Amino acid sequence: MRSHYCGHLNESLIDQEVELSGWVHRRRDHGGVIFIDLRDREGLVQVVFDPDTPETFALAEAVRNEYVLHLKGRVRRRPDGTENANLPTGQVEVLGKTLTILNRSETPPFQLDDGDDEISEELRLRYRYVDLRRPVMLERLKFRSRITRAIREYLDDNGFLDIETPMLTKATPEGARDYLVPSRTHQGSFFALPQSPQIFKQLLMVSGLDRYYQIVRCFRDEDLRADRQPEFTQIDIETSFMDEEQIMTMMEGMIRHLFAQVLEVALPNPFPRMTYAEAIGRYGSDKPDLRNPLVLTDVADLMRDVEFKVFAGAANDAKCRVTALRVPQGGEKLSRKEIDDYTKFVGIYGAKGLAYIKVNDKAAGRDGLQSPIVKNIHDAALAGLIERTGAENGDLIFFGADKAKVVTEALGALRIKIGHDLGLLEGQWRPLWVVDFPMFEFDDKENRWVSLHHPFTAPKEEHLDKLAHDPGNCLSRAYDMVLNGTEVGGGSMRIYRKEVQQEVFHQLGIDQLEAEEKFGFLLDALKYGCPPHGGLAFGLDRLVMLMTGAKSIRDVMAFPKTQSAACLLTGAPSTVNPKQLVELGVRVAKPVKAEGKE
Repeated sequence: MRSHYCGHLNESLIDQEVELSGWVHRRRDHGGVIFIDLRDREGLVQVVFDPDTPETFALAEAVRNEYVLHLKGRVRRRPDGTENANLPTGQVEVLGKTLTILNRSETPPFQLDDGDDEISEELRLRYRYVDLRRPVMLERLKFRSRITRAIREYLDDNGFLDIETPMLTKATPEGARDYLVPSRTHQGSFFALPQSPQIFKQLLMVSGLDRYYQIVRCFRDEDLRADRQPEFTQIDIETSFMDEEQIMTMMEGMIRHLFAQVLEVALPNPFPRMTYAEAIGRYGSDKPDLRNPLVLTDVADLMRDVEFKVFAGAANDAKCRVTALRVPQGGEKLSRKEIDDYTKFVGIYGAKGLAYIKVNDKAAGRDGLQSPIVKNIHDAALAGLIERTGAENGDLIFFGADKAKVVTEALGALRIKIGHDLGLLEGQWRPLWVVDFPMFEFDDKENRWVSLHHPFTAPKEEHLDKLAHDPGNCLSRAYDMVLNGTEVGGGSMRIYRKEVQQEVFHQLGIDQLEAEEKFGFLLDALKYGCPPHGGLAFGLDRLVMLMTGAKSIRDVMAFPKTQSAACLLTGAPSTVNPKQLVELGVRVAKPVKAEGKE
């Protein structure tokens, strides 16, 4: 029902007959001549109807916005002075000859010309099929398709095989909560939707399929935010007989290829590397945004004998940090109200306060510094502080003194906020590899070690002896790719020896019986000639969000969920027919009411 897409018409088609189908973007009646902007996924073109064809003209008069039309006409040049330089089709128009109204439309719930911020997200998600007609949404989904095409092209050219793995799999004890699927044929048992294809892609390596990839749907039942969804898409990759240096080199080559193909942007070669310890120490994050020039400076050694107990107490506690954040010219740019607002902001991360010093005249020593805390810090510490932070006149220095985790998270978040608030970001794209992650982190609530990545991550060979005796200082062979402060890909070399995997399970508090029950098939596979292997997974939704400049991954997914993991379009999740529950052997229990509440 079409010879061309609307957005493809141009001067090369002048005087040709064309057949178009699409939606009415706008209709205008100008003194006996009717103009219709006809729109499809590739753009829109102006169609003109005049009274010379009375039947067609009468139909055009009846047309309204979002009607679905089919028409035939002749391409002609727009009259002088009526060209539209903002449209790819703006030099031409179509003189309509025949017109068919394929379907009518009620008035849409919002204007398709409106921007994201002009329409409530709830309304957009409820009428997603209308929202996707908006040019900005169409372009994002087309852009997403170009990204996946470029990635497939690169991986196919490098010998990777596209292999599907199961959607119905086994629940695991680590990571986020699983989405569970009750089994009808094995009542009382459950499948889990995969959080990732991790174990299956490792089994493919055991199978000898040494270069695997899959653009795959994954599921995690976790609290949501702008860059998380209960179902999301991974670019999942695994390969054998390559070490981490070779894998990282190949993967950053893929990202360079992607940016060159889709954005015509040349990313650096190679990407810079940073250890996890440096990222946490200097930036307060394991995914630092290198566009932001602000850095954290540890000053605990300068504060151990000061009279200010908040600083001295933390400085003499090995589990704490005393850290400074210098804001160039912050003393002049930030008002007292803004400083108070930042104090409230760091409170979100558990910080009890936010001390600061304004540097008015560093040559004047103590007298050139403005802050309530200066009187409790001796001259040597103040001089060392100015020197170490590199503070200049007009600068503002913020401080964090508390448990290391609190200080790191609070000042790391403050660094990001101030960088954006004051417009300090430099450059457009700053990729980075973060390496040398710890194998484990200690969960105080559960009083046990947990995997920083996942339990199949290999320890560094030189740290194998620490695995059993000093797990807190055991580093892993993990690597994350970070782009502009967002983790876009994470991976590692995997454990391929059974005894090492068993020891990791032991450190995680997974006893032999549970390990056999949950991962017996993997442990068995490791006995049958498992090769050294590693891989990683990129978050496709996050990549598209960053590359399109969208604010949320919901804006680059066709049918996303809300922040409460609901689909406003279909009304999911929903109740089901009780007969289905009987077949599944499942009974719905009513939530237990809190005592004293209805």
